[in-house]
Amino acid sequence: MSQDVVFVIAMFAAFAAGLFAGYPVAFVLGGVGVLFALTGDLLPLFGIKVLAGSNFIGFATDRIFSTLSNYSLVPIAMFVFMGYMLEKSGVAERLLDAMSGVLRAVPGGLGVGVVLIGLVLAASTGIIGASVVLLATVALPALRRAGYDVPFSLGTVAASGCLGILIPPSIMLIVMGDQLRLSVGDLFMAAILPGALLALLYAAYIVILAALRPGVAPRKAADADPDTGPDAGPGAGRALIRALVPPVALMAAVLGSIFLGIASPTEASGVGALGATILAALDGRLTRQTLREVSQATAKTTAFLFALIFGASCFSVVLRGYGGDEVIEGALAALPLSPEGILAVVLLTVFLLGFVLDWMEIVLIVAPLTVPVVISFGFDPVWVAMLIAICLQTSFLTPPVGMALFYVKSTAPPDVTTGQIYRGIAPFVALQLIGLTLVWLFPEIALWLPAIAY
Repeated sequence: MSQDVVFVIAMFAAFAAGLFAGYPVAFVLGGVGVLFALTGDLLPLFGIKVLAGSNFIGFATDRIFSTLSNYSLVPIAMFVFMGYMLEKSGVAERLLDAMSGVLRAVPGGLGVGVVLIGLVLAASTGIIGASVVLLATVALPALRRAGYDVPFSLGTVAASGCLGILIPPSIMLIVMGDQLRLSVGDLFMAAILPGALLALLYAAYIVILAALRPGVAPRKAADADPDTGPDAGPGAGRALIRALVPPVALMAAVLGSIFLGIASPTEASGVGALGATILAALDGRLTRQTLREVSQATAKTTAFLFALIFGASCFSVVLRGYGGDEVIEGALAALPLSPEGILAVVLLTVFLLGFVLDWMEIVLIVAPLTVPVVISFGFDPVWVAMLIAICLQTSFLTPPVGMALFYVKSTAPPDVTTGQIYRGIAPFVALQLIGLTLVWLFPEIALWLPAIAY
């Protein structure tokens, strides 16, 4: 076994040991990186040569500073602020009331409405924490009053809230663009159709299941409940239009300015933060207390994300200093598989890691080490990034560390069990994998919009 392989295995073993010991991921990544950087600076004194020479600390410091001072990471704070402020604006409540009236005649109409609201919130927030909590708070009581099956309701809410991690303005795509040296605008455009595809799969599943098993999503109970929305008809249509105008206007301001070349993603994030603040003010919910709560939540979330970026940057640059990227590239190239088979192995690895790691660690550690190898086989980098992004969708729903599961559990009534949540999300994880397969088989789903933009 070569020296490089030993160092790479040692770094990953140290990371795993710190993680399973219960230490915060950001501190484990940064701590392991600093420890091995110091080791790398000392090894040449004992006649052991390493790839980065004897300046690991300087090498790591320069890389970390350049990463954290990257202009493309500025939108993170603004989009987080936009998401939390939108949570206070009352958009979701009005949409649910309006859609429940319009979709009464559709089997599982209230569940389809939850998916559509999740789609609107996804295109307006960029963070799943706000979307899942907001949907769980607003939609779960309505679904239970309408007599919907509890696991089915939980799965619908969790999966719909997670659409925001893929559909722009997605913070995950911003981080992926920075790490993979891809245009964030290209990733945003590429993610629109795959995200809409997932929402369509969710809605189709709900309608088909409700038609085949009416007891899971009864229509009569929803019709009999006066609290689930206005009566169907012209009044319901007008209410839906009024409820859709504010979030659609915000989406047009943010995404339209990016796609039309009027603003960069960084500049558009400021537009989105201001727009969400205006919506909260128009709804009469912009108070000093609201602004304080949103600002504090934004600061905490942004600090957490940047701590992870800091730690992962330190870890990855030191790993490269020991020749880790060459080791991983050699291991992938040595697999007795076709390029498509190697890409499948990478996606399977991302899927399995999603059970035990958060998306941020996977994007910051695994993607930069594996994606360049896959791209070298001639695959389109934006398409590969989309496949990984869709695969990472599952990490929010797969136990034991799926963040959406924790958000739903913390918001759901006390009688909801973890087992019910797990049973509810299982079909939606399968639907995500179906969506991944479709984008694999038909790359135009991800590449069509970026292609027509240039």
